[in-house]
Amino acid sequence: GSPIALYLAAAGVGTLGLVDADVVDVTNLQRQVLHGTSDLGRLKAVSAYETLKEINPGCNVVPHTEYLTSHNVMDILPHYDIVVNGCDNFPTRYLVNDACVKLRKPNVYGSIFRFEGQLSVFHIGEGGPCYRCMFPTPPPPGLVPSCSEGGVLGILPGTIGTMQATEAIKLIVGIGDPMIGRLMIYDALEMSFTTIKTRRNPNCPVCSLAPEEIELVDYEMFCGTPAYEHSDYAKERHTSMKSIDVHQLKSRLDDGADLLILDVRTPLEWQIVSLAGTLRI
Repeated sequence: GSPIALYLAAAGVGTLGLVDADVVDVTNLQRQVLHGTSDLGRLKAVSAYETLKEINPGCNVVPHTEYLTSHNVMDILPHYDIVVNGCDNFPTRYLVNDACVKLRKPNVYGSIFRFEGQLSVFHIGEGGPCYRCMFPTPPPPGLVPSCSEGGVLGILPGTIGTMQATEAIKLIVGIGDPMIGRLMIYDALEMSFTTIKTRRNPNCPVCSLAPEEIELVDYEMFCGTPAYEHSDYAKERHTSMKSIDVHQLKSRLDDGADLLILDVRTPLEWQIVSLAGTLRI
C-alpha cells in the first residue's frame, strides 16, 4: 500500500482512499515507506495522509481508519473507481474480490511472500476473470503462514506495489494493455518474471452469479487466521488463540506439568535446537 499510494499521489490522481485501522510499528518500517520513526504508535492512515499531502497538496486523500469488513465494504468501495488491493491476508483478499465483482469495479491485485510476488487485474466488467476463478475457496487453516511467520523481503512490496500503481494509471488513462486475464509471477532471487494466462471460470462461486446474489462475508473463520495481526493493537483486537511464551513453558516444565509438546517445525530446525521429549511432526 505504501508505494502504491506514494506513486499514485505523485502522479496526480485526484482522490485516494486509504483503508487501515492499524498503528505504525517499528517492524513496519523496512517496507512501509510512508511512515518514519516519528510516526510510531500513530494510526497508519493518518500518517499516510500527512505524507501524501506533503507530496501532492492537491490530492484529496481520504483516510478510513477502520478495517475493511463485510459490514463496511459496501459503504467504502462504491465511492471509488478502482480498487488497488495492497492487503497481506487471505480474508481481506477474498472480501475485496467479492465486493469488486458485486460492484463491477476493477481490482488491481498484488500479493507478496518471502521472495516472490504476484500481479494481476481482475475486472469482470471487461470480461476478465476474478480472483476466485483461480482460487475458488480460501486455504484451509495453517496451510499458508502469514508474513509475520514466513517473513518477506522488505524491497518486494516496492517492486509489486509500483507495478500495481502502473496498472492503476493504465486503467485511469486508458492506455496500454492492462493485466486483465494474465497473472504475473515474480521471483526476486532469480530476478525472473513469468506471465500465465488466466480465464474466467463459468462455474466460479462469485462472478458466475448476478450482482444482487453475491453475499459478502468475513472469511476469517474459513482461513483460520486473523485478517490483521501486525501490531500489538491489532493482536489485542483480532487474535483469540491462547499462547504462552518460552519462560511460562519452562516454568511449567520445571514444575513437572504433564504436557504434550508438538513440534511442527522443519527437520532442519530440529537439528539446530529442540526440546527433549517433544513429538515432532
